[in-house]
Amino acid sequence: MPGMTRRSFVRLGAGAAVAGAVAKTALLDAPMLSAQSLPDGRKIRFGIVGTGIRGCDLLRSASKVPTGICMGSADLYSTRLKAGKEAYGADFDTSGDYRRLLDRKDIDAIFVATSDHHHCHVTLDAVAAGKDVYCEKPMSHNVAEGFAMLEAVQAKKRIFQAGSQRVSSILYAKARDIYASGRLGEVHSIDAHINRNSPGGAWVYPIPDDASPATIDWKGFLVDAPNHPFDPKLFFRWRCFKDFGSGLGGDLFVHLLSGIQAVTGINTPANRAYSSGGIYHFKDGRDFPDFLETVYDFPTANGVVQVHLHCNQNNNDGDEGLVFYGSTGTMVMTGSTVTFTPQDVRPKFESYGWHGMTEAQLAKGEADWNAAHPEQLPELVDVEVFNLPDGYDDTAVHIANFFSAVVTREHVVEDEVFGNNAAIGCHMANHSYFHRSIATWDAASKSIKV
Repeated sequence: MPGMTRRSFVRLGAGAAVAGAVAKTALLDAPMLSAQSLPDGRKIRFGIVGTGIRGCDLLRSASKVPTGICMGSADLYSTRLKAGKEAYGADFDTSGDYRRLLDRKDIDAIFVATSDHHHCHVTLDAVAAGKDVYCEKPMSHNVAEGFAMLEAVQAKKRIFQAGSQRVSSILYAKARDIYASGRLGEVHSIDAHINRNSPGGAWVYPIPDDASPATIDWKGFLVDAPNHPFDPKLFFRWRCFKDFGSGLGGDLFVHLLSGIQAVTGINTPANRAYSSGGIYHFKDGRDFPDFLETVYDFPTANGVVQVHLHCNQNNNDGDEGLVFYGSTGTMVMTGSTVTFTPQDVRPKFESYGWHGMTEAQLAKGEADWNAAHPEQLPELVDVEVFNLPDGYDDTAVHIANFFSAVVTREHVVEDEVFGNNAAIGCHMANHSYFHRSIATWDAASKSIKV
């Protein structure tokens, strides 16, 4: 709007000016998928513990990373050993006991893709054996385990990466750049959600015909969990149950929290969290709610940022978004786009406050304001939209970053501290839900208080 004065802007109306802003769309540039090789030129040799749904996904993505090679797998369900090899597209040794992988000198790193309650002991055993670890999210099953993992990784000087792959995405890198530029202004509110609308999205996974005590190491599955008689539902749908999983907090909240940490640079637990929700649709004996929402207060250098998360397993399938509300701009992220929209904060005469006055008072007020603001308005900044390229695999990029860190020994973004803080957010959400009270983080005791 070159040459437009504040007076003419008032007459057109703020809405017209905003509508006139141009939306610029750009395709993000995906770098070549690679990772650094070891000094002798050989590939990073890894083994994977757990070749269920997520484990097979990891193997499919790992097969795209040229600097790594899978040397072996372990799973408690014998049929999954074959599924893992099919997912990777190559043959390797398999076992029902993950400790056989740790004994091998030709394995550099271990991927942990088990149920949540196995994350800690497999990670501790792996770092004790001198292996670097890629552990699926959430990093821990409870707060105490998270700190035990963190301390062990640091004591043994191992590389650790938690598996919330979005933090390695070029989409989140772009959002981080926009946030760091200050274009959003002051940000004190962030909303984020992931919704699903199917039994599979609510972890009602299929139970195979051959599931039995003969094909599943039930004792190995329970480990230190409370004793349960053999029940394939607990084994294949473990995310539903407190003894083995972490519910919506551990499955979906952790993605949102990790993404927020990656974009904003916040890398600390929230001061407090309050949850609400319930089991509204999937009344199948599960412990965790199928709808959960939590409000967090996160401390920052510029004050508190309030983060509101919610996840629903019975509506809006595929609905995902993060919204960063700033004083001068709003940033919206979906699974494939980042959109920056400027807030129109240019000074203007606001007539609403004069509605209770006479027409003469309104006219004088507007004339006085225009006389005090004769300069031209600045240009309205364009809306910017950035899109992921088709076929982009952020899990493969995340794995490539891990392989590079194994070589360089430099920490990854989602290291043991980052991963632990994101997991604490999940545990606070669950703690508040089950206690029906505000969960407060006590940094001195490294524990959640109510």
